[in-house]
Parts: sequence; structure tokens; C-alpha cells
Amino acid sequence: MFEPVIAPSGTLLGLLQRGRGDGTLHALAAPRADALEALNQCVLHDPRHDWQVENRSLYYARLFLDLGGGLEAVESHLFGPGDALDTEDTRTGLALSVLGHLASYGRDDALVLLRRYAATGANWAWALDELALRDDDAGLRSLAGAVLGRFPATPEGDAELVAAVRDAFEPRPWRLWAEDRRESVGARVRAARDGGSFDRWQRQMRPTGPRPGWSVQSVFDWARQGAERGSALHVPAARCLGAVAGPDDRPLIVETARSGPDGARCAALHYLAEARDPAVLDLIEAAAADPSRTVADAAVAAFERMCGEAAVDRARGWVHRPDALGASAAGVLACRGGGQDGELVLGALRETVRADGPDAPLLWALVDGAGRLGIGCAAPVLRHIYRETTSSRLRGRTARALAATDPSFATGFAVECLWDCEETTREVAALHAETRDARVAERLRRLAADPAEEAEVQTAVRSRFAPEAPPL
Repeated sequence: MFEPVIAPSGTLLGLLQRGRGDGTLHALAAPRADALEALNQCVLHDPRHDWQVENRSLYYARLFLDLGGGLEAVESHLFGPGDALDTEDTRTGLALSVLGHLASYGRDDALVLLRRYAATGANWAWALDELALRDDDAGLRSLAGAVLGRFPATPEGDAELVAAVRDAFEPRPWRLWAEDRRESVGARVRAARDGGSFDRWQRQMRPTGPRPGWSVQSVFDWARQGAERGSALHVPAARCLGAVAGPDDRPLIVETARSGPDGARCAALHYLAEARDPAVLDLIEAAAADPSRTVADAAVAAFERMCGEAAVDRARGWVHRPDALGASAAGVLACRGGGQDGELVLGALRETVRADGPDAPLLWALVDGAGRLGIGCAAPVLRHIYRETTSSRLRGRTARALAATDPSFATGFAVECLWDCEETTREVAALHAETRDARVAERLRRLAADPAEEAEVQTAVRSRFAPEAPPL
């Protein structure tokens, strides 16, 4: 999948791609044709960097409803020649999810497209999962022949059917088809279901892959051999060391952490970090400068897993380093530091945005730290991250930090957050948005009545309607 091209945050397309609440508000105020063009661009070309954790489908479906948009562009995308050429889930997954939400809102045209795509489309399993949540029994039963027809009655086809039944995200259609009296439907699905259950049992009873022997040196050899094969086994190897290592083994483990082979050295560093060994921080500092990227990365990861005041105190000394260990130290202070570390976290936040932009991975921890420590001076840079980041998850964490640091949040960003694509962001907004804005009370009532809204959001909304809450 190609990295999405995100438009500037000041444009309608850029706002919608980011899933910002202002995207919906601007789309409703823009010419309808322009708004629908931008909306279709987002739905047909997924703008998310990580589709597995970022939400957009409900956000886009709601905007389709508000604009009264047709589904012609979505239909052309799903059933065009590209469906046979590019069968990756990422090409059609967002469009199918949007259709699923539209079907739950009563859009029969969306339901018809989902049924048709489940019968003929390349990403049929995704469409079937959407239908499993929204369609009635009759609609699902009508698809049995088309779906099972994808699997020829051959050993290879039967094996593929077993895998499809076993790995189905939503089992409802398969359960319905298993009850079918036709031999070509019910009997095949029941056999595939039993075969999948047997496969799971076999995998549980016969774990694959090499396992270490019952000694410290055997564990080190196993981790070393894994590294030589290109498999990173140092974390499970560290857990194995926790089971087999005794006090007499400490000299060997410390020496391996100082100068052992890469795989064994990484395992030793992780084990010593988990054990809070007094020598581990010096060993991590030395390993972080090692020419081997594997060792350096493992040293930083081991440090990030450490708890305790010793690790936090060492982070205060490392936070100014211009390398990965310095960035890790900033994250440790953000997550575990005290009030005295506010200036260090603020400095790291500003420098990270300046050097790496508003999507830098380190910002997740630093934004959380700014909110946790209540760093009021961080509000301007937090507002910049909120506007510019392309990650809706990071924007949501930034909104939570702004709620703790920015006195203007309730009358500013909190209002637009009520329309945000992420439910956690809408939850924050529901708790903080200033109700003197006429849009807020109406939006809260709509969220409270929307059956598609998440329970946590509706709980937050209802808290604003409680007798002791400020009047809406």
C-alpha cells in the first residue's frame, strides 16, 4: 500500500482526511458538490497511515447522511477493473465499512451494494463481516451459494474453505449456512467448521519452532541462533532467563550483556532490566552506542521497560542526548517523571516537533506527559500538533492534554471535537465542551440518541444532562 498523500490542514480535503470535527462543519457549509467530491476522495483513497487503529468509517458515513450523498462513486470503485488487479483489503476496506454504517442507518442502497460485493468482489470476506452485523437472516442465507461457489469441491478448495470459516471475523453467516439442509451448503460448512476446530487443536498440542534448553547458556544459544536466522527472540529469551537463572548465573549474564553475541546480548539486557540489576543502566548506556543497530535498539527498548526511580533519575541525565536513548529518556520522563521534570518534557516536546514534525512517534508519550504533568506552557505547541498531525489517534491524545493545560479548550477545540472521527476524542469533548455555544447542546443530544455511537461517549454525554450538571 502506498503512503497516503495528505492535503494541507487548512483545506476541506485535508480536514476530512484527518477526520477532524472541523472537516464535517466545513463540509456542511461548503457547496454540496465540493463537499461530496472531497468526501468521495477520502472514502475511495484511504487517508489513514494505520487503518487498524484509526477510525474514519462512521465519521464518513455520518457525513454522507448529512449531505444526502449518493453511492455512485463508491459503486464504481468497488466493481471497477481495479478490484481484480488490486485485491488488498486496504483498497476497499474503508468503503465497505462506510457502507456497513450506512446500512445500519437504514440506507438500503448501501445494503444492496454490500450483498452484491460479497457475492462477486475480491474483498468479499470484509463485506460479509459487515453484513453479518447488519443484514437479516434471509439476506445472509441468499449469499450461501455465491460464497461457497468460490471454493471448488476439491481438496485444495476444501482446505481454503476450512481456513475461511476458521478465520472469519464474524461467524454468524457460517452458522446460518451450517443449518442449511442442502448437502452442498450445510454439510460443506459443517465439515469445514469441524476441520477448523481440529486445526486449532493441533496447533495448540503441537507447538512449532525451536525451543531453548533448560540452562542459561542454552537460552543464550537459542537467542543467538534466532538472531543469525533473522528472528528477534531476545524478549522471549529474557523471559526464559527469568525461569532458569539463579544468583550464581549473574556474572555470565552481565558479561554477555557487555560483550556477547548480538542475540544473546539483547536477551541479557532485557533480563537485567526486568530484574532491575544495579549494573544494567551502565550496560544500556554502553549498548546504545554500539555499532550494531540490533543491540542499540534492544538497549533502548530494555530501558523503556524499566520502572523505578533509578531509571527516571538516569533519564534526567540522558534526556539531552541527540540519539535514540535521549528520545527514550524524554518518553520515560513524560510517562513516569514528576513535577520537577516539566521543563525537560516541554523542551523535548518543542524540539521533537521542530526536528521531526507533528507526526513523530515520540510525540505520543510527550503529549501524554504534557497533560499528565499539567504543563500550561505546552498549550501552544499542543495546539499546533492538534491542527497539523495526520494521526487521528495522536490528535485525540493531544485533545486530552489540551483539556488539562489550555483554559481555552472548552470553547475552542472541544467544540469541533464533538464531530471528530475518534470516539475517545468525542468522549473528551462531551465532558468539556462549553454549552454556551448553541451547536454543542444540539450535538450532545444527537450523540445521545445515535444508536451507532459508542457507549463511552453516550455515558459522557449523559453526565452533562445529569441534574447536577450545568444546564444545556
